[in-house]
Amino acid sequence: MARGPALRPGGGGGAGGPRRHRARAVRAAGPPALEPGGARRRAAAGVQRGDARRRPVRGRRVDRRGPGLAGRRGPPPPALPAGGGVRPAGRGGGGAAGGAGADPAPHEDRRPVRAGRPLPRRAGRAAHLPDPSRHGARADGAGGGAAADRAGAPQGAVGAVPAVRGRAAVADPHQGGAARRRPQDRGRVAAAADQDGGLMDGPAARMLRAMTGPAPEDEEFLSAYPDLSLVSDEDLGTLLPAAYAAPAEPFVSTRVRFPVEDAAKERQPRYTPEACRRMFDALVQGLEKRKWADVRLGAGALLRCTGPWPDVADQGRTLVRFLLDEGRLGQPYALLAVAGIADAGLLREVAERLADGGGPIARDEIDVIAALTARERVVVAEFAADDSYTSPPTAPDAGGKAADIPAYAAFARRALETAAERARAIQDGTVPYRADKAFASTEVTALGHAARIALLRDEPWLPALLARLLPDVSVAPAQAKTLPSQALLYEIVRAAQDFPIPELVTTIRTVRGSVRHAGVPKQLDKMLKKVEAALAERAEVALRLPDLGFGPDGAHRRVLGAYTAAVTAGEKAELAFEKDGTALKGVPAAVRRDHKAEVKELRELVKRVDAHLTTLVRALEGGYTAGAVHRFGPWRDGLARHPVAGPTVRRLIWEVEEAPGEWRAVLPETGGVPEAPDAAGVRLWHPIRSSPDEVRAWRDLLIERRIRQPFKQAFREVYLLTPAEERTGTYSNRFAAHLVHYRKMFALFRARGWTSRLLGPWDGGGEDEASRVLAAGEWRVRFAHVLADWQDELTLAGTDRVAFARRDGGAWRDAPLADVPPLVFSEAMRDVDLFVGVTSIAADPEWRGDGEPRRYWERSGFAELTESAASRRDALERILPRTKIAGRCSLDGRFLVVRGDLRTYKIHLGSANILMEPDDAYLCVVPAGRAPGGTVFLPFEDGRLSLILSKAFLLAADGRITDESILAQLKGGAR
Repeated sequence: MARGPALRPGGGGGAGGPRRHRARAVRAAGPPALEPGGARRRAAAGVQRGDARRRPVRGRRVDRRGPGLAGRRGPPPPALPAGGGVRPAGRGGGGAAGGAGADPAPHEDRRPVRAGRPLPRRAGRAAHLPDPSRHGARADGAGGGAAADRAGAPQGAVGAVPAVRGRAAVADPHQGGAARRRPQDRGRVAAAADQDGGLMDGPAARMLRAMTGPAPEDEEFLSAYPDLSLVSDEDLGTLLPAAYAAPAEPFVSTRVRFPVEDAAKERQPRYTPEACRRMFDALVQGLEKRKWADVRLGAGALLRCTGPWPDVADQGRTLVRFLLDEGRLGQPYALLAVAGIADAGLLREVAERLADGGGPIARDEIDVIAALTARERVVVAEFAADDSYTSPPTAPDAGGKAADIPAYAAFARRALETAAERARAIQDGTVPYRADKAFASTEVTALGHAARIALLRDEPWLPALLARLLPDVSVAPAQAKTLPSQALLYEIVRAAQDFPIPELVTTIRTVRGSVRHAGVPKQLDKMLKKVEAALAERAEVALRLPDLGFGPDGAHRRVLGAYTAAVTAGEKAELAFEKDGTALKGVPAAVRRDHKAEVKELRELVKRVDAHLTTLVRALEGGYTAGAVHRFGPWRDGLARHPVAGPTVRRLIWEVEEAPGEWRAVLPETGGVPEAPDAAGVRLWHPIRSSPDEVRAWRDLLIERRIRQPFKQAFREVYLLTPAEERTGTYSNRFAAHLVHYRKMFALFRARGWTSRLLGPWDGGGEDEASRVLAAGEWRVRFAHVLADWQDELTLAGTDRVAFARRDGGAWRDAPLADVPPLVFSEAMRDVDLFVGVTSIAADPEWRGDGEPRRYWERSGFAELTESAASRRDALERILPRTKIAGRCSLDGRFLVVRGDLRTYKIHLGSANILMEPDDAYLCVVPAGRAPGGTVFLPFEDGRLSLILSKAFLLAADGRITDESILAQLKGGAR
C-alpha cells in the first residue's frame, strides 16, 4: 500500500502563489556559453592553464575547459529556433518531467545554449590524421642511419629514443616553435619500432616521432590531440616509455605525451621485452630531473611483458638505491618487486626499511612478500596498486592471481584473525582505548589487502569473522562517539566495493545503524551504493542468504515466558507477539520487564533481515544489465523457497528456460514455484523481451491480485532506439537541453551507481560526463552535463548527450547506439530519464525564475510524456477505477483531469503540475510530508505517482479546502 504525501499551498508571491527564486539565481538563460578553443586563446595570450584558477566574478562566466573541447566529431547542429535558450524536448525524446515539446524532430540536436548560442559538445581528443603522403613524408619516417644511431647511443639511453630526442629536435623559430629534424636523424622512429619487432606503423609511429624527434608535419598535433583509439595496446606499451621521457620542449612533444599518458591510465598497455627495458631506462633517466621514479610503472611493465623478461637488474638496482637514499618509500609494494629483480641483499634492505615503525600485521605482510618469487612479488605489487599518477589501471586478473598464491592467502586469514582479536581486546578493556588508533596506517593497508584476498576467494570463515570485527572497530567501548578504527571500517567497505559478498553488505548495514559518530552513517551510505552496484555484477554470490533461524513458514519464533515472539519476513521484517494464539499489539509489559535482552536481540534480527532483503532486491534489479542467469535448482532452494528471501522473490516475474532459447514466464506468488530440471536456466522477466499483450496481462494480474513488487518490473519503462538516434548514430540527445537542480542530480548519480566529478565554479568544474559500467563490464554509458549557474542556495546544470562505449581489450571504444544490446540501452536510458525527470526545474512547482529558465519551465512542465510518465499513465488507468474518486477523474493525453465542485483541473502526469480550466491558469500546491488520510494500493513505489493521486484526491473535494492561499488561487482567473 502506498500513501501519498500531504499537500500544502505554495508560499510567497501573488495571490497565494509560489515563492520566488530571484532573478539573480539565473539571469537570462541556462547553461553557460563555452566558446571553442578557450584554452588555446589563453595560451596565445600567454596565460597558462594554472592561471585560470581564479575566483569567479559574480555575474561572469569563465571558460574553464581544457584544450581540445572544440571540433567534436559528428554533423554540424541545425539552426536553433529564435530566442535561443534551452530548446524543448520533442515527442518521444523524453526529458524532464515529461520531456519534449512539439518538435517534429525530437532530439536530433537539442543542446544547452546561452544568449542564443549552442553549448559546444564535449569533444573527444580524437583527431583524424591526414595522409602523410600529402606532407611529403612517410608515416613511419623511414630513412637511413638507424643502425648507426643505435650503435652510437649513449650509455643508459632509452633505446633509440634518447638519441632521437637529444640530437634530432632543433627549435625552429620560423616554424612557430615546432621541431625541425636534421637530415641525418630521419628514420629513427622506424629504428625504435624495429627494436620492438617492426610492428609499429601509421599513427603510432608518428606519435613516437613527435615525442622523440618531431618533424614539421607533426605540427598538426598543436591544433588537435592524437587519436589514441587508433593505437593497439602493444603500440601503446611502446609509446609510454617515450612519453615518460619526453621533454617539455618542443611543445608538440608535450601535446602528444599527455594523451598517451591519459590513454595508458585507462587501458592495459602491453610491453614487448624491448619496450619493457626502455621503460626501466626511462625511469632511470628521469631520476635526475624528477628526484623520484614511478617504480609501479616498472613493475607493471614486467607484469604486462609479452615475452621473456629483459635483464633490468642494473636499472632496478639504480632505481631502488636512489629511492632508499632519498627516503622516497611511497610505493612500498612496487619497491619490493623491483628490488627483488636486482639482488637478494637489496630486497632484504627494502623489507627492513619498510618494516621499521610499522605494526605487526604490516610487518607480517612484508615478510611474506619478501619470501615470494620474483613473479609473485610483481603480481602482489599490481594487486596492491601503490599510488601512481601515470600507471595503468590494475590488471583485471591481478586479484585472482594474488589470491592463488598460497602464502599470501594464508597471510590474509592470519591478519584478519589478528585484527579481530585486537578489536575484541579493546572492547574488553584488555587493550587501552584510543580513538582511531587501534591499527597503524600501514596495518590498515595490509588488512585491506587481506580482506580483498579473502573476499575474492569467498572464504567460508570470512562472514562470521567480519560480523565480529566490524562492530568492534565501529563503536567505542564506552559511550564515546569516536571509533576504535574508522580507517579500518572504511577500508573494509572499500574492499567490499571491489569484491562484495551479501553477508558483508548486511554487516555494513547493521554497523551503520549502531555507530555513534554523526558523520559515519552518511559516508557509509555513499559507499554502500557502490557496493550494491558491484554485488549485482557478482552473480555467483549475490543472491546468497542465511536462514537466520527462520522456519519453513517464514517465521522466527521464540518463547518468552507466557508469550511467543515472532519475526516474519514479507515486504519488510516485522516483530509481533502473541499469547495463546491471539495476536497482541506492541510489546507486552511483562516481556519488556523480564526479557529485555531477548527483545533487543529480536529487534536487531529485524534490522538484519531488512538489511538482507535490501541487499537482495538491489542485487536482483542490478542483475538486469549483467544478464544474470541462474541455475534453477539453486534458485528454487536458495531463493524461491528460502524462508527469508522467498516472499520477495515470489512477487517477481521469472522466466524458466524450457529448451535452448525458449523461455516461459511465471509468477510464483500466484502459480507456485514451477517444476524444471535443476540445470535449467532461470532469469528475471523484463518487458523489453515480451509482447505488448503479455506486458498488459501481467500488469492487469498485479492490480487484480494486489501484488506489490519489490521494484518496478511489470510496469518497468522500456526505451527503444528512436529514428532520431538512428540518425545521430553514436549519441542520443533524447535528454539533452534540460535545466536541472544539480545537487539533486549529483546525489542521484551516486544512488544509482554512476560516477561523476562534482561541478562548481573552479578550474575544470564547468562540465563532466557521469558514467556507469554495465553488462558485467562490457559496456559503459556516459551522460554529459554542464554547469549552468551557481549560487549558494541554488546550482543549476544543463544536460547534454548520452553516449555508449564498448570494452575492446583494455580500452573503451565509442559504439553506435544500434550496437548496444537493447536491454542495456533501455536500462541506461531509464537511469538518465530518472535523473532528468526528478531533478528538472520543470518538476519544481515553486520555480519562479525569469528569462530562458522561465520559458523552459513553461515548456517542459507540461510537455509530452517520457517513458516513465507513460508508465505512470498506464498504472493510473488500472488504479483509478478502484478509487472513490473514479467518477470525477479521467485521463486525457498527458493529463489526469479531475472534476471538482469549484473548478476542473488538469494534473500533468510527468511533472505533477496543475492547470485549471478553462483558461489553464497555474495552481501551485506542493507536498508537505505524509498525508493523514487513507491509502491507495500501488503495484510499485513511485513518489511522483503518489503525489499525483494525492493532488487528485484533494482537488476532487475542492469544496472542503480551507487553506486560504489555495482558495485565493481557485477564485482568481476565468471560470
